[in-house]
Amino acid sequence: MLARSPWRGARWLVIAPHPDDETLGAGALIHHAASRDRLGGVVFLTDGGGSHPQGTPHLRAVRRREARRAVGLLAERLVPIDWLGWADGKPSHEASRAFGRSARRLGTMIRTRRIDALAVSDPGDRHCDHVAAFQLALAACDRSRRALQIFTYSVWHEPASRGTRFATPSMPNGLRRRALGAHRSQLTPSMGEGFRLPKPMRRMPPADQLIAVHWPR
Repeated sequence: MLARSPWRGARWLVIAPHPDDETLGAGALIHHAASRDRLGGVVFLTDGGGSHPQGTPHLRAVRRREARRAVGLLAERLVPIDWLGWADGKPSHEASRAFGRSARRLGTMIRTRRIDALAVSDPGDRHCDHVAAFQLALAACDRSRRALQIFTYSVWHEPASRGTRFATPSMPNGLRRRALGAHRSQLTPSMGEGFRLPKPMRRMPPADQLIAVHWPR
């Protein structure tokens, strides 16, 4: 149980590959950390602009607005939200300048906000952006010059990470569902033809499962 672990008083940063991943994979963590004033922010790798056909009007602005509302519902307070600006479905290669810039920016964020624990998508999700977010987290932690722990959460598939598993405290009934409801573009035809979150994934547990990842430093 996270609340009885060495990280029970940690200050957290959550990295989400796309808007809605924060709710699906780390919603309970966001709520728990924010309720204890221990949430340093939520960082989105992309703005989710690949969920609908190219040229869908205002899609990126809509998805950013949905994400801000969802995070606000989960946290029940204002928390910092940052956007790294990557193209949805076209992640930067680890050797690229764009990847390096994002890693330095994220490392600075970790250091200046005094982050102790970072939660990011598990590479077992297999989506290229989810894998890239995990790789970026590793690189940013190396650049942060802070002793911190990386945790992964899963959205789509079984985790590939190895480490100790922790469950977050359960969140209030219905809160995660209300937060997911903020992402109308992913649930309804409000933005026209595009991605729809499968119905089985809309039945979400009240707690998150996190893995404390071991990685070479």
